[in-house]
Amino acid sequence: MGHDAVTQLRRCGPGLALALALLTPLAAEANSPLLDSVKKNPQQAKALCAQLKAFNAQGISYTSPQALAQIAAQRGLNTTDAEILATYVVGLYCPDVR
Repeated sequence: MGHDAVTQLRRCGPGLALALALLTPLAAEANSPLLDSVKKNPQQAKALCAQLKAFNAQGISYTSPQALAQIAAQRGLNTTDAEILATYVVGLYCPDVR
């Protein structure tokens, strides 16, 4: 894990940092198109951040079944992949989302 990634993890809450530490190697090994979409297009990541912040404004966690089901439906994913994508985006682009 590079220095920038470690810095990003330190900025996150402990639970999110742990989730990212566990999920990032799995996603990197798979070289998944799941994360490539937001890696190559930060605007998509920022749009997802806005959506997740809107959930937070309603008192809904980005990891709630409701939020994950909506993300999954919008992107044609299963809820596990939606959670991986959301966690990745939150860790890198909007660590203030809960």
